[in-house]
Amino acid sequence: MRAFHAALDEARQARGLTWAELASETNHPFEGTTSIPIHPATLRGMLAKRSVTSAVVLQALAWLGRTPETFLTGSSALAETPLPEVGPGRVLRFDTRALHAALNAQRQTRELTWAQVAAELPGFTPTMLTNLATGPLIGFPRVMLLTQWLGRPAADFVRVRAL
Repeated sequence: MRAFHAALDEARQARGLTWAELASETNHPFEGTTSIPIHPATLRGMLAKRSVTSAVVLQALAWLGRTPETFLTGSSALAETPLPEVGPGRVLRFDTRALHAALNAQRQTRELTWAQVAAELPGFTPTMLTNLATGPLIGFPRVMLLTQWLGRPAADFVRVRAL
């Protein structure tokens, strides 16, 4: 989160934007839709939070033109898989059902229980992992623990959704 926030702030300053102007730019593709706009304080204050709504992070990543893996230490070719392109009236969201299916497949391949998987993923419980099958939202950077455990890029689990 520190590296992500620093890059966001650096790009904001390089473009001579206030936090309010940055929020306006990240919200621009969603004007006139039912999407909930990102508030400037959310962008400015995300560093102080343990978890940020992944939808906010995905919008900011799209604005930066970067992938979440570029902010991980030791990231490899996974960082080269771009996020899907978004257009007007569209937003990026993590597909938690697809993430659950991939986790379950890996769990079965490795002959693990959900409790054993959770033990390998700090901050997760078995229930949190199995609940992904019902499609809840997931926070950032927590979602990155799952994609890294799978050895797959986050983009594999990001979908474009019409608003």
